[in-house]
Amino acid sequence: MAKKTKRRKEIKRKLLHKYRLVILNESTFEEKISFKLSRLNVFVTGTLAAIGLIAFTTLLIAFTPLREYIPGYSSTALKRQATELTYKTDSLVTVLNYTNRYIDNIRKVLSGDIENNKMNRDSVFEPFKLDPSQIDLNPIREDSALRAQVALEDKYNLFERTAFDGSILLYAPLIGNLSQGFNPDEKHYAVDIVAATDSPVKAVANGRVIFSEWSAATGYVIIIEHKDGLLSVYKHNGSLTKEQGDIVHTGEVIATVGNTGELTTGPHLHFELWKNGSPVNPLNYVDFN
Repeated sequence: MAKKTKRRKEIKRKLLHKYRLVILNESTFEEKISFKLSRLNVFVTGTLAAIGLIAFTTLLIAFTPLREYIPGYSSTALKRQATELTYKTDSLVTVLNYTNRYIDNIRKVLSGDIENNKMNRDSVFEPFKLDPSQIDLNPIREDSALRAQVALEDKYNLFERTAFDGSILLYAPLIGNLSQGFNPDEKHYAVDIVAATDSPVKAVANGRVIFSEWSAATGYVIIIEHKDGLLSVYKHNGSLTKEQGDIVHTGEVIATVGNTGELTTGPHLHFELWKNGSPVNPLNYVDFN
């Protein structure tokens, strides 16, 4: 026990024993600076200095561009670019899917390849049926004002107006006799209008040309996209006067009557109307007489 106590006192004495560090002028031996040191304060000071140096180096690398020079560490610009490319890729995939569906609809319009699905309409509207006795049918002020505004707009609209059954009255693309009508059972989603060769074919409404090319089966074809999901299709034309991307107006000449394509039977216009991806009877929208 006495040895241990003596040993502890010896260690304490060595740690606290004072030493003097003197800096002298080599030529004159003049004392410039002197420090009183002990082993304990040298150890503590060195440890704190090492910890401070490590902390400073870590902060310098973590929060300054110097970290980009460390092998294996990606730069901030590269990370930002990778994030932007990820967002762009996701957007391009969405646009690609939408474009593929759009092209598929156009292909169906050109080929007439569509299923004539029949369904029970009553089963569709059954969940939305309401009890009239529980509904207040008295018109409100806003409804009356809207009706008056719509009526005033329709009064001065020469080419397009809302019909009583909710359809749209369109401008006749061609005046002539109908040789074949709309018949979904035979996959004839159009009406054929007989007319003299080179007679002008006109746009049924304002819109944008989304297709204007030659096809082996139907000859010169032009397709116009209108508002409210409506497409008008003109086939077997003799020539086309509009190109893809052109803006056309109601009654503007877009083609001439012809007899082009393998499926034609003489000079006529094969006219189709599609609404929201489904064929509709053009006779419900256009007066060809």
